[in-house]
Amino acid sequence: MPASRYTVSDVMTHTAVAIGRDAPYKEIVALMDQWKVSALPVLEGEGRVVGVVSEADLLPKEEFRSVEPRPGEFAEASKAGAVRAGELMSSPAVTVHPDATLAEAARIMATRKVKRLPVVNDIGMLEGVVSRSDLLKVFLRKDDEIEAEIRHSVLNEPAVPPELDVTVAEGVATIGGALSDRSLVPLLARAVRAVEGVVDVRMDLGAHEEAP
Repeated sequence: MPASRYTVSDVMTHTAVAIGRDAPYKEIVALMDQWKVSALPVLEGEGRVVGVVSEADLLPKEEFRSVEPRPGEFAEASKAGAVRAGELMSSPAVTVHPDATLAEAARIMATRKVKRLPVVNDIGMLEGVVSRSDLLKVFLRKDDEIEAEIRHSVLNEPAVPPELDVTVAEGVATIGGALSDRSLVPLLARAVRAVEGVVDVRMDLGAHEEAP
């Protein structure tokens, strides 16, 4: 049963705000405030991503303004005296490719503890930015659109009994009908859950009755 067709390129912001290595501290802060973003890709050359400056990279200047760093804080404190993006940025940048699935992007964000990811092509050139809120856009899909995709991509498979149907309400998909082969239940649930926009899956399945 096929997985969802949605990839990072479907939800990312294609026109991304970025800076160069020589961008000064105050300009970085001003751009973040103007565009309401928490991080900016740092580019060199014709657009290759070499790092990312985030709010976390900027905060040491305030954090260590009047106090000395404690043991274990020297790496962070070293950024307190930085004034250019090249000194402030985290490098190499944590990035994602446009053809990555939304689940892959979400896992990268969770494991690397970042809110935004530069989207780069095979040679590291910036194509856009994807954020946590972008990944949630799929939950804005209409229920009838999700229903149609489940019918086409899941219930239309040869192994699925034609008696099954689906209804979707508030993103919750309910599979109903007669199903004698219970080994299909976890496979169906997994395939339906893989459809972007599905909040939860419920099974309302009766046993298939043999004709007398």
